[in-house]
Parts: sequence; C-alpha cells; structure tokens
Amino acid sequence: MKITPGAHFYKFKRKMVVAMAKELISDKGPVVIEGPVSQAYLDTLEINQALNNFRNAKRQKEALGLVANLPEGMVYIARSGQEIIGYILFHYPNQYSRWVRHPRILELGAIEVSREWQKRGLAKAILHEAFKNPVLEEYVIITTEFYWHWDLKNSGLGVWEYQSMLKHIFGSVNFKRRHTDDPEILEHSANMLMVRIGKNVSKNHIEMFDELTYQNSIII
Repeated sequence: MKITPGAHFYKFKRKMVVAMAKELISDKGPVVIEGPVSQAYLDTLEINQALNNFRNAKRQKEALGLVANLPEGMVYIARSGQEIIGYILFHYPNQYSRWVRHPRILELGAIEVSREWQKRGLAKAILHEAFKNPVLEEYVIITTEFYWHWDLKNSGLGVWEYQSMLKHIFGSVNFKRRHTDDPEILEHSANMLMVRIGKNVSKNHIEMFDELTYQNSIII
C-alpha cells in the first residue's frame, strides 16, 4: 500500500486541503483511491460504463465534474489506470430540504462502485480515504438512503440484506442511523438517514441538527 500526495490544493471553507492518493493492490490489478479531485482532472479520465446506478455513465461523469466544481463540493474516486471505477461525493444539501437550514451540514450525495469491481472492499476504502480529510470533522455529514436507489437486482440481495450491508459500510467510518420525520425517509421502512458528527462540531450545532430531525411531529 503506497500513499502519495496529490497535485492539487483546494480551498474549502477557507481551509487548504491537500489532495491525497492511496494505491491498493487487487486481484484485478492496482487501484488508486484519490481526492478531492478537480473537474479538470476528471475530464482527463474515462468512466466505467457499469457506473450507471443513478444515471447513464456519461451523465454520471458530468455530474461528478459539476460537484467537483462547486465551492463546497468534493469528489473522491477509485481509479484503475485511466478509468473511474468508483466514487463518492459531498455537497451542500438540496436547497429545498430541511437540512439546508443548518450551517454545518454536508450531504454524502452518492457512493457507487462498478459491478465489475464490487466485493473487493472499494466502497469502504473510498470512504476511509475521504474521512481522512480534517475538513469533514467540522461538519455534520448526512446520507439519505432510499431503497429505490439500491442495486438489488445485480447485488443478489434482498431489501433488508442490502440495508444491513449499507449500515456496515457506513458504520466503518462512524455513521449512525438516526430517526427522523422526513417524509421521504418515512415512505418505506427500509429507507435510512445516517449521520456522522465531526469531532469539531459544536454542541450548539449538534442541538440545531437534533431539532431539524423532527419538524412535523408533536412527540419525538
């Protein structure tokens, strides 16, 4: 396993973040986990065509570039040669969601590994590399997991098995499931809000987040 510094610096909330890369050896050859990556760098790479769980691969690569170009956006990738085979991205919550009212929330918007490269620990590896970034300790990170986005067909897993797998993967970087009255989460009992509170988040911001989790209920 080799760790080398990346070539770019990123300004994020007035902090300078050094892009880092880690090389892993798999049974399909070396894989580089790196980020945060820039839109210009993403433009030099190809994307695995099986990265199509949310949209077709071409549009997914465009979406990665758009997020990477946001002032608060961060994209981490797994790369085999010049091909993106997995990714994770962070950005501010949707402007119409309740979470946008909190000044210290970032959303883990998506994580995906190509079906050709799954069951090799790459999802965990990308997560662990991303959460080495000290900037993320300043934020409450949320991920909203909806079962209709899950690749149940190709994974061979049932809904509850897939949910358990996600809890295990996100739990490896200290995400915990939180209850909420968010209507989209409540649409199906398998849906989840998972939360990671950075070690530098203030007590006041934690209390603000707790208040946001229940907006419509009389009894919490």
